[in-house]
Amino acid sequence: MKKTKQIRLIIVFSLLIFAGISTAFLVTQESRDFRIAKNLDIFFSLFRELNAFYVDEIDPDKIIKSGIDNMLQTLDPYTVYYPESDADDFTFMTTGKYGGIGSLVRGGGEYVVISEVYKGFPADRAGIKAGDLLKKVDGIPLKGLSTDNVSNKLKGSPGTDITVTVERNGTESDFRMKRERIIIPPVPFFGMIDEKTGYIRFTTFTQDCVEEVKNALVSLKTNNPQQIILDVRGNPGGLLTEAVGIVNLFVGPGNEVVSTKGKVKQFDEDFKTTKAAIDEKIPLAVLINRGSASAAEIVAGAIQDLDRGIIVGQRSYGKGLVQITRSLSYNTQLKVTTAKYYIPSGRCIQALDFSHPNEDGSVGIIPDSLISEFKTRNGRAVRDGGGITPDVEIAPEPLSQVASELFLRNYIFDFASKYYWSHPDINSISQFSFTDSDYDDFRSFLIDRKFNYRTFTEASLTQLISNAKREKYYDLNKDLFAELEKDIAHNLDHDLTMFR
Repeated sequence: MKKTKQIRLIIVFSLLIFAGISTAFLVTQESRDFRIAKNLDIFFSLFRELNAFYVDEIDPDKIIKSGIDNMLQTLDPYTVYYPESDADDFTFMTTGKYGGIGSLVRGGGEYVVISEVYKGFPADRAGIKAGDLLKKVDGIPLKGLSTDNVSNKLKGSPGTDITVTVERNGTESDFRMKRERIIIPPVPFFGMIDEKTGYIRFTTFTQDCVEEVKNALVSLKTNNPQQIILDVRGNPGGLLTEAVGIVNLFVGPGNEVVSTKGKVKQFDEDFKTTKAAIDEKIPLAVLINRGSASAAEIVAGAIQDLDRGIIVGQRSYGKGLVQITRSLSYNTQLKVTTAKYYIPSGRCIQALDFSHPNEDGSVGIIPDSLISEFKTRNGRAVRDGGGITPDVEIAPEPLSQVASELFLRNYIFDFASKYYWSHPDINSISQFSFTDSDYDDFRSFLIDRKFNYRTFTEASLTQLISNAKREKYYDLNKDLFAELEKDIAHNLDHDLTMFR
């Protein structure tokens, strides 16, 4: 009897605890639901009052989009809202396809400039060249328009007619063509860089990119290479499933490549290789840099963790977050972070800690105290929390400031365009040489364009002089500042010779 009473007490006590926990959960959930409903009601009421009483007319699309964007910015930079007007950009991001003429444009003053023409597409077949100045599209002047506006005018439904007016060497010409479905190749180049080394340049993880890399690898193997270089420098990533497929080209079936873990458990998943590899034995090197991110890091990290090859270059970007897309009403889309990904050793290589922002809203890197050590398949030590650290680190050689200025301000591009049209006899890169006379022409070109620049040292001295004047020290040391300005002033002709 006493024992029965004890059992009853235990059961009652357990039920009370369970009821208490359940009640607490329901109260918490009810409180959260109430707060969501309350804040949505406040937002709706606020917008209704603004729309009714604000002094000027309000653009509802613009102001709501701004509100959504600012809300999402408090989370992470990868959770993004795409309105219906951005549907083409969203499709291009995930598939690498869009309707257009097959060219890239950049700013170039009053008019934008064709910076690249994709071979085999309408612009290329029509005869448009890099360096052409875009003056009109279908008779509409483009003067003063941004690159985004001009790009949007070039895009359109495949099969539609378009007339592009360009200026080349001072002469305007019209080019008529039909827009097509443009597919940006994820493998812009592959080939043998010497008798024993095959090289694959791989730029983006869009749909079906695995087939492109596979075809490149199979083609290279006909040359009997002894080693392969897979170059994912500057590759920003893309579709996670394609990353698994790329690893599968070099690793046989049954190997885990990546797993995802998040708040919604139904999205947790382990991704393994499922097919026979194209080549499991050939020595492999993967090139990475600070621009290698997301799916590119999955490939590099899996190759490293499985000890399938070596990683060469710089530490990668450190994006260990997974996004999925959710369709919203009115043909809008939400790309939302749902999980973190973990490569075979169990590490997550996310560099920035968005879950613990600073008081000012900024985010910091994962602190050293939270970085852990993991082991590769063969027992080598690797770490999480900051991208993929290469097995062989190679820092890029820094450019001189004059070279950086010439490149970033497109003087090299503009001279190359001018050189191309003044040397029609150039047939191939193997026949090309840039002579001393050509370099003298480049100097003259820069003088004609009134090229100049300020070094960081000169800019710092200008700031120092400004501070000295504000604090009343300048007049006391005017001769000293004048002498210093003279000593550190750069000489363009000297720089062009020294950093040639």
